[in-house]
Amino acid sequence: MQGDGQRGFTLIEVLVVVTIAAILVSVAALSVGTVARHDLGDEATRLALAFEAASDEAQLRDHPIAFQLQDGGYQFAVREDGQWHVLKDDLLAPHRWRGVEHVKLAYQGVREAPSYLLFGADALDWPAIVTLDGPDGEARVEAAGGGRYEVH
Repeated sequence: MQGDGQRGFTLIEVLVVVTIAAILVSVAALSVGTVARHDLGDEATRLALAFEAASDEAQLRDHPIAFQLQDGGYQFAVREDGQWHVLKDDLLAPHRWRGVEHVKLAYQGVREAPSYLLFGADALDWPAIVTLDGPDGEARVEAAGGGRYEVH
């Protein structure tokens, strides 16, 4: 006759479960600590793509488009019929920052910081830099001219 059918967990099985649980907790703790850095990088990448789209859109419409900082975010506006109209397109719609605490606009070689960036029929003449500061660092979007935008 075989045993009474009771079977428990072996020490190896318990150790495997505890090890897997410890690994999952470690991964979760690490991902929580890096969320702000990912948000900052994501925001910089999104902004670089939006700059490319704004440059293309300004050339297609043959009307200037401005990138304007807003409290807690930004927007793009097009100049038509003598007035500025906020764009509501997918990538160019107003956007709220995530993980960004401070934003600085600058043109290389120009001391005074601009209050907006202007995209026209041609690509930006002066290389512009937008610096995004967050809790864990900074990311820069640089307009290198010729419609190119790089994230650093």
